[in-house]
Amino acid sequence: MKEDILEQLVDDYLQFKGYFTKHNIKFRPDASHKHFVSKQDSNHSDIDVIGINPRLHGIHRVCAVSCKSWQAGFDVRAKLDEITENKIRSGRESWRFFRELVQPKWSAAFIDAVERETGKREFLYVTAVTRIKGDASLWENHPPFVKAMEGNPVKLLSLVEMLEEFSEGMGTTVMSSQFGRTIQLIRASGASMEWGKAVPLKGRHVPA
Repeated sequence: MKEDILEQLVDDYLQFKGYFTKHNIKFRPDASHKHFVSKQDSNHSDIDVIGINPRLHGIHRVCAVSCKSWQAGFDVRAKLDEITENKIRSGRESWRFFRELVQPKWSAAFIDAVERETGKREFLYVTAVTRIKGDASLWENHPPFVKAMEGNPVKLLSLVEMLEEFSEGMGTTVMSSQFGRTIQLIRASGASMEWGKAVPLKGRHVPA
């Protein structure tokens, strides 16, 4: 089991889509970088999940995912404003939650880590979140983020999107992942589900 449940779900989701995965890949700026500051840059950060799909080519062959399992969801405009204005959230400067998208020395270290693990510098950069609030394209097309990832595409991925793909793509064969098996059991129970809320069966009272 991964340390974070969203990380576990992302891992299962990527495997469902044909990726081989590895998680918690450490990276930090090279000590020889001209802007390296020992007190700030000596501690590693992690790439939560990396996936490589041998059946795909180009950008989508490699996927590097950062998981943000905030219960309140991911407010796109608010997060962009927090980073731009360098606000403090949970006792930390907001940019530190997205350091590889904001600081060039961390961006370089992130991309170097992807290449070290996969042999590729072309990849899809994903921020996986519980729920997207607002226009995801504002984040995905934010020029500084695209530049930080050396032109590689940036994507927001919500839990609902993962659930829908699992539900639509699975059959009756027992799935190998815990996430997939859980969805299969819910479907097998006869429960009707709309992602985000449970729909009671006819003639049954289900407490709210």
